[in-house]
Amino acid sequence: MKFFPLLPLLTLAAHLAAAQAPARPATVKTKTKTAGPAASVKTKTSGAVALAQPTPPAGDAPATDQVTARAKALTDNMQAALALSPTQTEKVRAINTTSVRNVERARLRFRTEPRKLQGYIQDIGDARLAGLKEVLTPAQFDKYQRKREEKMGIPSAPANTGTPPPGLPGEQ
Repeated sequence: MKFFPLLPLLTLAAHLAAAQAPARPATVKTKTKTAGPAASVKTKTSGAVALAQPTPPAGDAPATDQVTARAKALTDNMQAALALSPTQTEKVRAINTTSVRNVERARLRFRTEPRKLQGYIQDIGDARLAGLKEVLTPAQFDKYQRKREEKMGIPSAPANTGTPPPGLPGEQ
């Protein structure tokens, strides 16, 4: 029963001890990856200077420079290959930018879950194809699909090897 009156005194003593202790300067470590020959840049700062530096972007936000550059490269290639009109080019650029940004966000978010990542990337690709189909003419979309299949190694027709797989009836 005599223990309770001592509790506020102990709490007060702990606060006073913490207030009298010298404050240690904060240390901030920053590591930035760059796209180029330099692999990364590391900095370490201490004290008040560390608090004045901006914090790095959150883990779920991809670098906008990289997203813009990839989307621009995709759009430029499509414009050259498909002879897009200026209106189509702007719509395709918006579709590509959205798709690249969403893929990068998914890669950051699901880096430890490859199956989920693959599913999200598949959904993003399907949405991109649907958007492109609305913007491109049927002839342009067919040409785009053929080029895409060639690049990805997707056979357009099933291969005929001449002999059926074992266990299936064959032609005689």
